[in-house]
Amino acid sequence: MKILVTGATGLVGRNLLPLLKDNGHEVIALTRNTDTAGVRLPIACQIVHWDPTTHTPLPDFPENINAVIHLCGEGIADGRWTRKRKQAIYDSRVLSTRNLLNLFRKSKFLPKVWISASAIGYYKNSSHPALDETSPPGNGFLANVCKDWETETFKADALGIRTVALRLGIILGPDGGITAKMLPPFRMGLGGPLGKGDSWMSWIHVRDVAGLILTALENSSYRGPINAVSPHPVKNSKFTRILAGILKRSAFFSIPTFVLKVIFGEMSQLLLLSQNVSAQKSIDLGYKFVYPKLKTALKVICDQAGHKLVTEQWVPQPVDKVFEFFSDPKNLEILTPGFLHFKIIKASHHKAQEGTIVDYRLKLQSIPLRWQSQITGWVPDKRFSDLQTRGLFTFWHHMHEFYESKGGTVIRDNVTYKLPGWVPGDILAHAYIKKDLEKIFIFRRQQIEKLFIQDPKSNLG
Repeated sequence: MKILVTGATGLVGRNLLPLLKDNGHEVIALTRNTDTAGVRLPIACQIVHWDPTTHTPLPDFPENINAVIHLCGEGIADGRWTRKRKQAIYDSRVLSTRNLLNLFRKSKFLPKVWISASAIGYYKNSSHPALDETSPPGNGFLANVCKDWETETFKADALGIRTVALRLGIILGPDGGITAKMLPPFRMGLGGPLGKGDSWMSWIHVRDVAGLILTALENSSYRGPINAVSPHPVKNSKFTRILAGILKRSAFFSIPTFVLKVIFGEMSQLLLLSQNVSAQKSIDLGYKFVYPKLKTALKVICDQAGHKLVTEQWVPQPVDKVFEFFSDPKNLEILTPGFLHFKIIKASHHKAQEGTIVDYRLKLQSIPLRWQSQITGWVPDKRFSDLQTRGLFTFWHHMHEFYESKGGTVIRDNVTYKLPGWVPGDILAHAYIKKDLEKIFIFRRQQIEKLFIQDPKSNLG
């Protein structure tokens, strides 16, 4: 299928796109920022600029789209719910859905499938009985957003498009979602139940969100609202106990309800809602959960060492020539932005090979650094890695992969890194390091574009 995806750089999108690619689908990502999307997307795909809150038509709007996966939306828990913030949350979901559907109304072809995110915030605060897709909606800001969101979504159904609204539960995943906010205090032994700890948490691992979307694409039985939650919801006290047990930490710092309301204001309802939501519909449709139990889901997340950055770029050049360019350590300077003041001091081999040691100096956040890396996993025309042996990071492993695709080469960067200073160091530095890494890889993409696409003859000989 030719699939249009919005919100592709978010937690769900980053986990979904590789599955779509592995299953032979062609992905087109709509995004507000094409530069950052280029380094945040884990696969090489067509990227089209789109502002979801405007009615501006797209001159390069892709044709013959078979399916739409609409995931865009401002982060619900990214800040206090001021009036401005609430409007942004609403518009990024409701208005974006309306505008996206209008783009198709003006095109010659309608997609066959429309899958949109929604949320279990649609339902009332309730513990018993379990909430299913026929349960009535609640009131308040979250419920109103979800109701209006789904109203716009199901206008696609009125056009004859098979339409699915996935009511997402609390999404758990590495490097994002609620776990990114919960893990630091729990790792330091400062975690604990919220309020009385008796609120139901209807959770789902991000891999199962991606799995449900992929299955809904290919199975025509999926239509209407579907709860995207694990079949085994737990109370907050049990969630706390399981997470603390995996991390081998105590978790007795409970936060009273009134304190949460003082700190977070109206947004505290996100933390205090009790919703026992049923996954029976997805089970009846035949979906097999990868992570049905909380302990396994959390252990996989907690076992991830540090942070990851995965990105791809396609170039219309043969893989041997691309690999040859990257095997010369001196070319690192061409691909590195000036603000790093990057300079190779020495390399143990003229051309990189297994065991090559490279020493260089640079500046990161204006701090002068010496760095040494060793080349490992050397497979000519396929892959190699550089492993930091001395430098800023507690751990740094950058795997470079190259493979043939569509008459050219995909360059794949898979970076795993861990910051110094244990949990406090990560809290203080990661936001800055992540921004710098994105700047570095944006520059790298631009240089590769110039070298391999715009003027390849002068650089590859």
